[in-house]
Amino acid sequence: MTARFRNRADAGRALAELLTAYAGRDDVIVLGLPRGGVPVAHEVARRLGLPLDVLVVRKLGVPGHEELAMGAIAGSGVRVVNHDVVRELGLSEAAIDAVAAREEQEVRRRETAYRGDRVPLDVADRVVIVVDDGLATGATMRAAVAALKTLAPKRLVVGVPTAAPPVRDELAREADEVVCVITPEPFGAVGFWYDDFSQTTDDEIRTLFPA
Repeated sequence: MTARFRNRADAGRALAELLTAYAGRDDVIVLGLPRGGVPVAHEVARRLGLPLDVLVVRKLGVPGHEELAMGAIAGSGVRVVNHDVVRELGLSEAAIDAVAAREEQEVRRRETAYRGDRVPLDVADRVVIVVDDGLATGATMRAAVAALKTLAPKRLVVGVPTAAPPVRDELAREADEVVCVITPEPFGAVGFWYDDFSQTTDDEIRTLFPA
């Protein structure tokens, strides 16, 4: 059986070993997806000598069927809409705006909680390594990739310790590069591949950023 990671820091160190080509470059930044992706991203950034920031992504659920995504929003006011879902369900612009406004409040709350007064790192014309602790369905990462593409990065790299093979392959068609330490099959859940997969708290995330 494929070896498991001790915890998210251990997973971040293993992932960093596969990203050494980006070490120390002044055109590369690392973004962690809260909450669980941030400790992994922190270790990657620390090992490679790269700046670290968070990217808060929120799904836009269809009213009354919130599990179905009609789009997503991310920090900096980026909104991505799944036009196929919108057309099929006949959703109005007002309905989308109402859901987006509610989720934007949560994005701002989380960004303030995690980043404080620090200015977000500039993505434009940079190599962006966006990190999560694993990919089971890949929904959040796909939203992150779509959002980041609107900000004109030079290169978009998805980095994760573990992923379901089909999800990794799907993201490889959307990002410029996908770097994954293990792709076990059968996959199950992300947490299965960690000895310690305890929930990451807002306070823990804040400690990973300089004051």
